[in-house]
Amino acid sequence: MSTNTSESAHSYTVRGMTCSHCVVPVREEVSGVMGVEDVDVQLSSGRMTVTGEGFSDKAVATAVAEAGYEVVP
Repeated sequence: MSTNTSESAHSYTVRGMTCSHCVVPVREEVSGVMGVEDVDVQLSSGRMTVTGEGFSDKAVATAVAEAGYEVVP
């Protein structure tokens, strides 16, 4: 029996993070998005990878905005 999962990872660039303390609210807000399983934020590159199932880019961008930062293309 095979299991088919639709879990995926999406990468985003987050603007405005300047120190390790900035990472915490971003990670906390995005972790609260329905369907998000894991959030990896790399301060040095400004990149964030979100893994999960069924979450939307818009919901992630909204969560980042609630933390006080911005997802950029």
